[in-house]
Amino acid sequence: MLLSLAAAVHVFVFAAGFPFFNIVDEVAHFDLVVRYSRGDIPRKAGLLDPQVLSDIRYYGTLEYLWAEEDLPQRKFPVPPWKLPTGAVVDNLAEKEKVWPTLLGNYEAAQPPLYYTVAAAWWRLGQFLRLPGLTQLYWLRFMNIFAVVGIVWLAYAAARLVFPENAFTRIGVPALAAVFPQNAFYTVQNDMFSALCFGAAFMFVIRWARSEIPTVPLGMAAGLALAATFLTKISNLPFLLVSAAFIGWKIWHLMRTGKLGPATRSIVALIICSGLPIAYWLTRTKNAFGDFTGLHAKIRVLTWTIKPFPAWWHHPIFTPQGGWKFISDLLSRFWQGEMVWHLKHLAFSAADLGYVILTCILLTPAFVALFQSDLSRTQKKELWFAWVAFLSGIFFLAALSLIFDFHNCVYPSRERPFFTSGRLILGALVPFLLLFVLGLERCLRFTGIAARFASLGLLMVAMLTLEVVRNGPIFLSPYNWFHW
Repeated sequence: MLLSLAAAVHVFVFAAGFPFFNIVDEVAHFDLVVRYSRGDIPRKAGLLDPQVLSDIRYYGTLEYLWAEEDLPQRKFPVPPWKLPTGAVVDNLAEKEKVWPTLLGNYEAAQPPLYYTVAAAWWRLGQFLRLPGLTQLYWLRFMNIFAVVGIVWLAYAAARLVFPENAFTRIGVPALAAVFPQNAFYTVQNDMFSALCFGAAFMFVIRWARSEIPTVPLGMAAGLALAATFLTKISNLPFLLVSAAFIGWKIWHLMRTGKLGPATRSIVALIICSGLPIAYWLTRTKNAFGDFTGLHAKIRVLTWTIKPFPAWWHHPIFTPQGGWKFISDLLSRFWQGEMVWHLKHLAFSAADLGYVILTCILLTPAFVALFQSDLSRTQKKELWFAWVAFLSGIFFLAALSLIFDFHNCVYPSRERPFFTSGRLILGALVPFLLLFVLGLERCLRFTGIAARFASLGLLMVAMLTLEVVRNGPIFLSPYNWFHW
């Protein structure tokens, strides 16, 4: 309960501190939430809704993409709601001169789960008649419930895999509560990925552990997997890994002659996961012309698929390019990719520190797979966690290979790497399980008090770095604290 409260406060403070609208696709996701709230589920990558554009220009800040000295009057416009009525039009015109060009909504084909839930939350805010900017922040504050859910799932997964290890049981949800990923503070569907696959990871493990899996457990695992896919297309690798893990269990049931009694559970799992996914794929095919909707997105962004031989001339295959890809990906997996005045909101030393710490602590977590103090069941579940996390990395590497990004800003021809760590946040719970296991292995010769002290110091360091680096955003007159 204390960790859940800490997580809720953590997300609330930073979600309220970041002004609208950040550059990490918040405009596109907000547009979809508003459309879903009216029952308008997109069937093409159209232009942004006029009301959304009005909110963006009225409540949005230029502080993400502009430095003060580059503005025409060398200062940021005053928020319109702090001006006399007659000055608002001139203020908006001043912002309009330097407002970035807004493309069509290239996220229109994204699966519907997050937007459906967020739309209901948005309508609740309208019913409560929340004023002005508070209505927008109300949408972000929904993330508080998601992060509390992630903390509980992290605890449940750690308790399931390591029931005898108090440090791991507490360490995994503790790091989830202070995880400094700034995607948690914005309007977007990445946080739901961590929530849904965290639930799927736990239910699939429980299903596989059962001697004869039950129908309710099969339904729970299937629905969690369906929810994972219906949150974000980039979660597909986690579903494939889960399918392989489930397939291993089915093979084991066949080998031991227990397949018959488990058939109903298997069928329930397949139906509960397969039908929702099949429905959405079919709808996307009919609406956008392909099963994923990716073609509509790449048309808006002007990407093209490279010829197959050209894939293998990518800089990711060089030592420098490979390190650039993995280091940027891991640092952004931890801290996100937000910018402020066009500068990345993360210290370079902290970026490097997170990358090195991850590599150091995941090493003993991998070695543990071959040591005798873990049971066979624990090793299989840790392999599941490992392959899930690595599948997300290889998926982004593959996307980096196949596209020519032309004049796109990110990724670009000069830096053709998908390094958005938020795209693999679905693997957050498995990753933290491995990370804390590695920390426990490094400290195994110390007492339990020393281990928890080290964990506490790590948490304090993470929070301190996040507060110091993000300090300037709390001074913005456009955030909720200044409304």
